Amino acid sequence: MQELQDAPLAPLTTFRLGGPATRLLTATTDDEVIAAVREADSAGTPLLIIGGGSNLVIGDKGFEGTALRVATEGFDLDGRELELAAGEVWTEAVARTVARGLAGIECLAGIPGSAGATPIQNVGAYGQEVSSTITEVIAYDRHRGETVTLANAACDFSYRHSRFKEHPGRYVVLRVRFRLEDADGLSAPIRYAETARGLGVEPGDRADLAEVRRTVLGLRASKGMVLDPDDHDTWSAGSFFTNPILSAERYAAFLDRARERLGEEAAPPAFPAGEGLTKTSAAWLIDKAGFTKGYGGGPARISSKHTLALTNRGEATTEDLLALAREVVAGVRDAFGVTLVPEPVTVGVSL
Repeated sequence: MQELQDAPLAPLTTFRLGGPATRLLTATTDDEVIAAVREADSAGTPLLIIGGGSNLVIGDKGFEGTALRVATEGFDLDGRELELAAGEVWTEAVARTVARGLAGIECLAGIPGSAGATPIQNVGAYGQEVSSTITEVIAYDRHRGETVTLANAACDFSYRHSRFKEHPGRYVVLRVRFRLEDADGLSAPIRYAETARGLGVEPGDRADLAEVRRTVLGLRASKGMVLDPDDHDTWSAGSFFTNPILSAERYAAFLDRARERLGEEAAPPAFPAGEGLTKTSAAWLIDKAGFTKGYGGGPARISSKHTLALTNRGEATTEDLLALAREVVAGVRDAFGVTLVPEPVTVGVSL
């Protein structure tokens, strides 16, 4: 296991922001991960788990404690059953399943980060979520001091949420198991209108699996959501805010505010989100509140390709980023009475 002192953490995040850790360990096996966690817990040392760093905002002062980078490898496919080590690069794993003709996660192509992070956030995009294919998550339970296997139902998945997010720090994901679909080279039913349009099919239809992956990658790239070291629009955490889910009463109040601000013809995006609940678009809210693509005059700005991404233009600090995020949150709240919730995990800082 590699060990570094006073180690920079910014290069381990897609924002490329944040100060150093007192100590950085890189684990390449499950046993090394567990040993590092047990050592930190036994000594009472603060512990930060890092996977792909794509959903992480670290303060400029860094992290006083042990940062543990999970770099485990493992892609085990048995028929339709897939097991991924937590450190596997997610987008590469998706490509490999598509190449094998298996459907279920093809619309999650291009999402940066590691496989171990996907159940924590219940990662989703373009009509798919990992919760629809995950069968089990193997994790080290720091409260019990043992490895546990959690079935899908025990993970308490919901929109961008899970048991692992509900109890931050308790579980260290080691492996994730999926059950995919063999549909003779076809995708799962296309559920997202934008993807269907790009493929020239109707929502609910299936399409060529590889073509679905290519289409999703193209859509993501057009929004700066595929990592590119030369494109500062991708120096981000992807979507910085989750889409608000509003009760019937709150949605009615929001609609009144929207029509008052934008006119009676205003039609905010609305999607059913469970009994009495409506999901609307954070990107729409940000744009209509006046924070358009490229907004900002400093080193942290809204992406020039997508209003939902906050970006580091190359010289930003974490405080620059947070100042922009706070401005957006306040502006949307003032305009529409809706408080946006950040999606990334923050370390040593808060909005």
